[in-house]
Order: sequence, then structure tokens, then C-alpha cells
Amino acid sequence: MADPTPVIDDLRAESDELDLLVAELRPEQWALSTPAPGWTVAHQIAHLAWTDRSALLAVTDAGAFHALVEKALTRPDSFVDEGAEEGARLPVAELLSTWRAGRTALEAALREAQPGARFPWYGPPMSAASMATARLMETWAHALDVADALGVVRPPSDRLRHVARLGVRTRDFAFGVHGLTPPVEEFRVELTAPSGALWTYGPEDAPQRVTGPALDFCLLVTQRANRADLALHAEGPDADRWLDIAQAFAGPPGTGRKAKGEPT
Repeated sequence: MADPTPVIDDLRAESDELDLLVAELRPEQWALSTPAPGWTVAHQIAHLAWTDRSALLAVTDAGAFHALVEKALTRPDSFVDEGAEEGARLPVAELLSTWRAGRTALEAALREAQPGARFPWYGPPMSAASMATARLMETWAHALDVADALGVVRPPSDRLRHVARLGVRTRDFAFGVHGLTPPVEEFRVELTAPSGALWTYGPEDAPQRVTGPALDFCLLVTQRANRADLALHAEGPDADRWLDIAQAFAGPPGTGRKAKGEPT
């Protein structure tokens, strides 16, 4: 049974870094466009606040969460955008306080969760560690969008190990949401961490492999960069196909990002 404490600690650190990035923004900066079509900086923070609130319901009130899922099923193509739009209309101070309060409450609920407990989600049920990992992945990915809008470069950290592990574990999900049969055999994945450490997953002698920088792999599975712009190498047809469809987030296949230089 995985101890959720390390990933909850890293989720807090990831959120705090993003908070520092937006806390002192001028009003006009909240309206800057991000790489997500139609989403401003305010939409990005509002989305995180909305998803944290959903996760809190999943952990503390399964009935209320299932009601939220039923509501989402009536508007599957617009439900997430509607949540972000609603939050983005709030005054900046209220949006910030809402996001801060929600993530603090979620952190406390995850730390207090009973060992072995599993919580409903939009995909398979999650443990506290898995829920914190998913929230860290989203926080990191949306922070990249905010940083892009502000023209800021966020140095990667070894907190990416959680995103990388999630990206590996969601391989079969990525095949499934594209209507493809997942490969039977495991792949070997070898990623170079920001610190220079080597993170490895899967059998060492697996014939199909993926290698490259951990940052690039995380950008790929969160669909924050196009494969053509990343230094990832695949050996084997299934591994190569995976790099075209990988996604670590729940829901339908994302549209991804265009390659640099590709017409928008």
C-alpha cells in the first residue's frame, strides 16, 4: 500500500510554486491568453479550483460526487469549460482565495484518508496517493500554460517522477480511449530526470522501449508539447504508436499541441 505522504507533500510544493507565479499579477495579466484555446490565465486557475473541489467531493462525499458526474454526463463536451468559465468570471481576489481554500481542504482530506480507501473519479476509483498524483499532474500541466502566457520558464524538478509514473501506468488507458487494443507485453521506459537520475519502468529485457528526458515524456503525456518537438525515442511499433496517443489524464482523447512552426 503506497504511502501518500510524499506525493501530497510534492502536490503542495507544486501548487505553492504556481501560487507564487500568479499571486502578484496585474489584472490585465489574468486576461492573457494561454495555449489552451479560449482559456486565459484566470481560466487555468479556475479550472484547478473546480477540479480540486471535485476531488474533495470524491474523497469526502461520494454521493455528491456521483451527482456531479451525472451532471457532467448531460454535457460531456462543455462541462469542464463551463466550470472554468464560471470561475474565471470571479474577481481575482475571490478566485485566488477559492483556489487556495479548496486545495488546502483537499490536502487535509487526503492526509486524513483511511489506509486502503478508494475514491470515485471520472475514470477508475483512486487511492489517496493516486488522487494526489493526478492533482499534481494537472497542477504542473496547467502551470505550464500559465507560464507560457506570462513568458516565464519554469525549471523542472524531480517532482516530475509522479507525472512520469502516471504516464507509464496510463499506457493501456491511452490505447483504449483511441479504440485500440492495448499491447499484451510491457514496455521498458527509461527516462533521465531533471537531477540526472535514471528513472526506469518495466522489464529490462523488454523488446519495445521508450527512452529520453523525463521532462519531454511528461510534456508528451500531458499533451503540452508535440512529439515532433521532443527528444523521445521509441523502439518497436507499439511503443512508437503509444508516443502518438499517450495521455495521462482522464477523459476522451485530447487534441494535443501543434508542432513548432506548424500553422495554427
